[in-house]
Amino acid sequence: MNQERLLQVILTPHVSEKSTIAMEKRNEYVFEVADNATKPEVKDAIEHLFNAKVKTVRIVNVRPKKKMFRGFEGKRQGWKKAYVTLQADQKLDIIGAQ
Repeated sequence: MNQERLLQVILTPHVSEKSTIAMEKRNEYVFEVADNATKPEVKDAIEHLFNAKVKTVRIVNVRPKKKMFRGFEGKRQGWKKAYVTLQADQKLDIIGAQ
């Protein structure tokens, strides 16, 4: 796969309370990915960037939230996130990667 494309697939690690618990219990990391990213692209990008063996990848479309502001209805932008499960002996240092 094109190396330039691999660098554009992973946008940022998504750090939240839920993702931290998944990281500790299931060796699962959460990333914000490009809107047109696929599972094989995410897997190749993680293996290329972090030199880690990926076990599974799950992709979730986060729907936009509706918000009200001074009587006007708007909505936030939707995005895509990927749950990446690594092999049992693999670890990532995503806290220092931001």
